[in-house]
Amino acid sequence: MSNQSSLSLAELNYRIAILQDNVRQLVEQAASASGGQNEERIAARIDQQNEELEKLTNSRDALSKNSFRVMLP
Repeated sequence: MSNQSSLSLAELNYRIAILQDNVRQLVEQAASASGGQNEERIAARIDQQNEELEKLTNSRDALSKNSFRVMLP
């Protein structure tokens, strides 16, 4: 996903929810996976999804913080 800074708060929250669900599904797959190659592939995908989740969460937090400042007198 690119250019998180141009996304609205609602769009960020939507993408965060999708990534959280992706991570949950990948963890479930990892629990039932057998074989080192499958486990490594799923672990790499979980890491990638968590990195993207962290970026989006940071963008959302920054946007929320800036929105809050605008609302203050």
